[in-house]
Amino acid sequence: MSTNGHQRFSSPFDVPTPPGAEGWQDLYPYYLVFSEDRRAEEEAGFWFQDGVHWREALYPFDSIFYEFALKCLSQYNTRFYIIPPAMGIDYRVLYGYAYLSPVAITDPNIIGPRVPHFLERAGYYFQNWNDLYAKWQVKINRVIEDLGKLHFTPLPEMEDKDLVVGGRALSSSYDLMTMYNRLIELGLEGWQYHFEFLNLGYAAYLDYFGFCKQAFPDIPDQTIAKMVSGIEVDLFRPDDELKRLAAAAVNLGVADSLKTGRAAEALERVAKVENGAQWLVEFEKSRDPWFNFSGGTGFYHHDPVWTENLDVPFTFLRSYIEKVEAGENIARPLAAIRAERDRLAAEYSALLSSEEDQKTFQGKLGLARTVFPYIENHNFYVEHWHHSVFWRKMRELGQVFVSAGFCENVDDIFYLRRDEIPVALFDMSSAWAVGASARGPVYWPREIARRKGILNALRAWTPPPALGEPPEVVTEPFTIMLWGITSDSINTWLGGADAAGLKGFAASPGLVEGKARVITSAAEIDQVKPGEILVCPITAPSWGPVFARISAAVTDVGGMMSHAAIVCREYGLPAVVGTGFATRNIKTGDMLRVDGTAGTVTII
Repeated sequence: MSTNGHQRFSSPFDVPTPPGAEGWQDLYPYYLVFSEDRRAEEEAGFWFQDGVHWREALYPFDSIFYEFALKCLSQYNTRFYIIPPAMGIDYRVLYGYAYLSPVAITDPNIIGPRVPHFLERAGYYFQNWNDLYAKWQVKINRVIEDLGKLHFTPLPEMEDKDLVVGGRALSSSYDLMTMYNRLIELGLEGWQYHFEFLNLGYAAYLDYFGFCKQAFPDIPDQTIAKMVSGIEVDLFRPDDELKRLAAAAVNLGVADSLKTGRAAEALERVAKVENGAQWLVEFEKSRDPWFNFSGGTGFYHHDPVWTENLDVPFTFLRSYIEKVEAGENIARPLAAIRAERDRLAAEYSALLSSEEDQKTFQGKLGLARTVFPYIENHNFYVEHWHHSVFWRKMRELGQVFVSAGFCENVDDIFYLRRDEIPVALFDMSSAWAVGASARGPVYWPREIARRKGILNALRAWTPPPALGEPPEVVTEPFTIMLWGITSDSINTWLGGADAAGLKGFAASPGLVEGKARVITSAAEIDQVKPGEILVCPITAPSWGPVFARISAAVTDVGGMMSHAAIVCREYGLPAVVGTGFATRNIKTGDMLRVDGTAGTVTII
């Protein structure tokens, strides 16, 4: 279906500045904002707001992983694997919000010469996938370990004598400045590895997807996805660990001591009961590393991390304890999912007339199943574990800034851009060396206060879903499958919301009626009651335990390969994703009919 060619979204240059946000451009690097220098190019493009990963206004420092992610994603397309029909994804910030624009290649004279390079390079990875993936796990674990070794402490009144007589001749301020540089390098290195396999994994899945669409023209998208479901992945491991701990608590007879109070109180209580020490040993095994799990996407420094906010996982743990005590099976229905997966694969394979086509189908399906674990697993290792340690180290540095009087609160450091921090550190180090006053204790609290006011104004603003000239037809597969951007969704945005019902991706089959529970952040997860239909902008991987409570899920954004879609298929729950306006149109308590097979949501 084509988009409405006579309509277009607002130019990024015509969107009025939110009241109180004047000077917002100072919060971000010069190249990240729309500018007159590239106006013709930027106005001609189509830009969509990436609510899947960056749902709210970015703090100045938090743009770091937005930039690293899009830069690294793009380089693997353009410079490593030479994806024939695609360059990278361009990216900008408008009033604090992330906007993306895929850069396609349409000239066959350019595409053709890229094909041999892609086949050679991608082919090597596909043929050696498991060995290379094992090496990848070593690399990413080494990056996380190196992050953990970094320590930021305030500059001393005088250098330790051993430092002097040892002849090292490098000061504490030198260590402070170079350690920050190393922190940024490790942040970028993690993102280099993030996309080493991901683009190829999606390419293999999309190759399988395209074959199915050609061989079976009427096959539903969700059926194609179901044939790759039921695979164990590390991203589900934190939830599985909670289930394991719940079962252990019941079996060891310590469940009652864990059921009430804050997590810290429960841990203190369980330590005093019989078998409590044994349960705590199991708890610590789970906590490191599996509780390095963000309550959000991991891209914001303020997203709650389980190991730092134990009340969050304890809410889920207590729910699982209740289910275990009631005799319920809390495991994901893997056996049933795999049986259905294999049944569908056998049935569709039998529909192919030639043995050659059957072998091709089985080969593409097998490769899609091989790459699928990485498509999900990388998320735990990078966005969750790697980012959790990174944000903790930044808070250590924030404490140094507080001790030096450069800011009032530890998290104030995130109001500085990453390129401003080396300058502030040199100001701090120079004043320490000279024995004079730094400018920072006067300059930065004043500037941070100004930026807090601007960011508050940006948070209060609602970003448009898209900007610029919509394409006649959306064909770029990543845009469709991950972000859920299609010609239909663009037309919905252009036409506005329908109060009677919503249409989105049929992500996971089934028909359910129930009460809506609308939540907009991880902090509201504990409000979800058993049997409710979860309505949210997008789900995060750490919301996995809530899927044991709900009857269906509806999201504003996301496509067939978004996390919400994948998790609902793994839990056997109906889901409609990428509806555009669910959290605006639906209120908590509304009765809904969710048809995950048709991709419709009706308020009844």
